[in-house]
Amino acid sequence: MSPSPAVRRPTSTYAPVTRKSSKLAAVSAVAALVAGLALSAQAAPVAAADGSVAAPLRAAGRTPGLQRALDQLVEDGAPGALLYSYDRGHVTALQSGFADIAAETPMVPWDRFRIGSLTKTYVSTAVLRLVAKHRVDLNDPASRYLPHLLAGTPRITVRQLLNHTSGLYEFNNDPRVLAPYLKGDLGHVWTPRRLVRVALSHKSVSRPGAAFHYSNTNYLLAGLVVQAVTGHRLGDVLRRRVFSRANLSATTFTPSRTLPAPAAHGYYAFSSGDEPTDITALYPYPWASGAAVSTAPDVARFYRRVLSGRLLPRRMMAAMRTTVDASSEDGPGTAYGLGLERFPTPCGPAWGHGGNFPGYITYVYSSPNGSRQTVLLLNEDPASLGTTVGPSFMRLLNRAYCRS
Repeated sequence: MSPSPAVRRPTSTYAPVTRKSSKLAAVSAVAALVAGLALSAQAAPVAAADGSVAAPLRAAGRTPGLQRALDQLVEDGAPGALLYSYDRGHVTALQSGFADIAAETPMVPWDRFRIGSLTKTYVSTAVLRLVAKHRVDLNDPASRYLPHLLAGTPRITVRQLLNHTSGLYEFNNDPRVLAPYLKGDLGHVWTPRRLVRVALSHKSVSRPGAAFHYSNTNYLLAGLVVQAVTGHRLGDVLRRRVFSRANLSATTFTPSRTLPAPAAHGYYAFSSGDEPTDITALYPYPWASGAAVSTAPDVARFYRRVLSGRLLPRRMMAAMRTTVDASSEDGPGTAYGLGLERFPTPCGPAWGHGGNFPGYITYVYSSPNGSRQTVLLLNEDPASLGTTVGPSFMRLLNRAYCRS
């Protein structure tokens, strides 16, 4: 998807808040179909639902600068904001504003939310586990596993799907994908195969392997490869072979219009000055490209387990970290591996991913060895946030990641 002008990279120092997403490009057209809600943001204290936390928790009082910056994102228009950092066993969890405006429910660290294209790292991990067991070969054409769906298409390898060098058209750019939602059917269900066929009805944007072009179509196909090889639904494979092995107790892949409680609702402001509208109920049609639901602690835990080598053997980690230049789309210094992106920061490279889904923007940065992670979430669609929020978001992400 094209980057939102409100959230572009401010300088070469910061990675962009861009289209790492499966969001509705024209979501504003459904404004009349869902109810508007009044924005009233305020800071909220940290309190665990069960009175406990997974690691020693640093109080907001010890991080006043980060808290002020987080509060400013809410002052600038985001309904709620959450910053979660893990650093060698120490946790800092800060929040501001509301998870649910109507109920005036404050944001809390264990709120569930749609993580958008962070899903791609989880799906890539599932594929690489199959590669490690010699059930999939990264250099095989994807058509070997999906012969009917990809018959007559150029030779595209599994590796090229995972690192976005297939050249395949982005299905979200076809107006047919949005049409049901624009007509009011917010629960319309697109199947992955139908979306792939929509994408394949268009010419490729480049020849396979020629260049990095981010396309959600790639990960629909990667998910279908997983299903074809295992004979099981992708959600079941992710649950058994990724979520459970990473000890992710709050992460799910069950396409639904509702989120498990407690949840951060997602919002969109359809015009400048409008009250934000709750769009949480939009169906998560992007499937393997962005439909997972998680919490900030679970996101940090997953990237910690991946980058510390606890989910994949060494040769698979080497493959995941083998990158192509992504600077043409994601800004100077960025590079994309297999479902994992490398970002430049003031304190050295960070690995992770960015994602947005209608109503949400989330980024995760992790140290190369997996010892520390920073997760930053806003529960408003980046396309409807003001022009100051994008640069402020990235400055805070870099500051929080580099503070240790």
